[in-house]
Amino acid sequence: MEEFEALLNESFELETPDEGSVVKGTVVAIEAGQAIIDIGYKMEGRVDIKEFAAPGQTPEIAVGDVVEVYLDRVENARGEAVLSREKARREEAWDRLEKAYDKEERCEGVIFGRVKGGFTVDLGGAVAFLPGSQVDVRPVRDAGPLMQLPQPFMILKMDRRRGNIVVSRRAILEESRAEQRAEIVGKLAEGDVVDGVVKNITEYGAFVDLGGVDGLLHVTDMAWRRVNHPSEILAIGETVKVQVVKINKDTQRISLGMKQLAADPWDDVEARYPLESRHTGRVTNITDYGAFVELEAGVEGLVHVSEMSWTKKNVHPGKIVSTSQEVEVVVLEIDTAKRRVSLGLKQTQGNPWDNFAAGNPAGTIVEGEVKNITEFGLFIGLEGDIDGMVHLSDLDWTRSGEEAIKDYRKGDMVKAVVSDVDVEKERISLSIKGLEGDKFADATGGVKRGAVVTVTVTAIEDGGIEVEYEGMKAFIRRSDLSRDRGDQRPERFSVGDKIDARVTNIDAKSRKLGLSIKAREIAEEKEAVEQFGSSDSGASLGDILGAALKGKTDE
Repeated sequence: MEEFEALLNESFELETPDEGSVVKGTVVAIEAGQAIIDIGYKMEGRVDIKEFAAPGQTPEIAVGDVVEVYLDRVENARGEAVLSREKARREEAWDRLEKAYDKEERCEGVIFGRVKGGFTVDLGGAVAFLPGSQVDVRPVRDAGPLMQLPQPFMILKMDRRRGNIVVSRRAILEESRAEQRAEIVGKLAEGDVVDGVVKNITEYGAFVDLGGVDGLLHVTDMAWRRVNHPSEILAIGETVKVQVVKINKDTQRISLGMKQLAADPWDDVEARYPLESRHTGRVTNITDYGAFVELEAGVEGLVHVSEMSWTKKNVHPGKIVSTSQEVEVVVLEIDTAKRRVSLGLKQTQGNPWDNFAAGNPAGTIVEGEVKNITEFGLFIGLEGDIDGMVHLSDLDWTRSGEEAIKDYRKGDMVKAVVSDVDVEKERISLSIKGLEGDKFADATGGVKRGAVVTVTVTAIEDGGIEVEYEGMKAFIRRSDLSRDRGDQRPERFSVGDKIDARVTNIDAKSRKLGLSIKAREIAEEKEAVEQFGSSDSGASLGDILGAALKGKTDE
């Protein structure tokens, strides 16, 4: 009885463990996927067997094993302790990880799941977040081979109160790569030729593994010719021979080159492509200001938009040539220092204004379509895809240009005479009225000022009479109808009368012929006086004129 009382008192003296603490227990049975664990103090609890295994592994537990568990509650509705092996592992892991975090030490973990923005990592009981950017030094497309594989991580951030841990696999790789890089870079020298394996291809180049350290092979250093994308000449996994172009000791970055292993085609480019020589090339790129043409691998020239066509001035180069098209070009200029070649496309076709001038001298009749009508004339389409202009003043002999241009419509086919071709200014002057010939010039070609001509009266007006001479109209004013004022009456003439008049003016520009009967009479009187005497000698004016008229009759 005394022994029983002693044991009872002893049991009362033992303190029940606190909820929320980690305690040790013994596995007393395993049933229905659960382990029954005795934690002492007359308490037992159940824990799912799966909690005794790391993610992706098979649980290993047997009756009699001593394990640590987390006491969640002392007693549940069934009178059992609520235990958790997972929480115990978490608490243990947090203690361990906090020490590692403080000492900036690595910790081992297993990537076991995917979440938005990255992955979940089991760090021996504590679950951490691995951002996608921290998986590797370069973006990883397929993280499958990294899953369920024990590997080291570096803790970047942790908050026990919130239960947040952020880890990085990339930091571990960078440390090891930095050590390896420093060793390999120390053995390399600029100018060395080495073999490497293409690991990654980007828009601007390719990363080549030189045996533990990567070098950048820029797209401009892959070949002397233009390379639009590195995938044109390289493939991932391919072994290539490269030259070390530059090593930055501070950043340990290595620049590589492939074209440096081949001869530079620019060394003798001037000898192979003399000025004015013609060559066939391939269009490699088209821009707003022109097109690039590859003459050979590594030698590319620019055909500026101004050198593409004689006639198409404001057209995008893409409407004249197309990528990969074979074209014939002329070498215009070479700048070896800047590695530039200026090419011309239009020079291979000949100047259309030169060609037109050679085949269509002034006076040639041409035919074309009215391309445009402006306030100053017509533009006529001619051979060679060029235009000629008919000025308003060259539309009609008799009507004004503003009136004559109303007879024409865009698209009309018209004939015209070539007046002038200015090759330097790229202008062709045409004349439609020139098709009929210059009636004024024909009529007045042999007539000089002061000559007397015979004209036919065509109309009687108040201000004078309209007459015709050699098919050309002229007008004699009332004051020029007679020397005597009393005879200056238009009505004394009739349509169809033929009269003699003196030419007082020939204006080729305004195409007007000045005529006067009065001037003819005055001139005839003066001539008669000079030939047959004067009134001062005693002869009357009637006698003089009578003698002059008789002399004319006798003639």
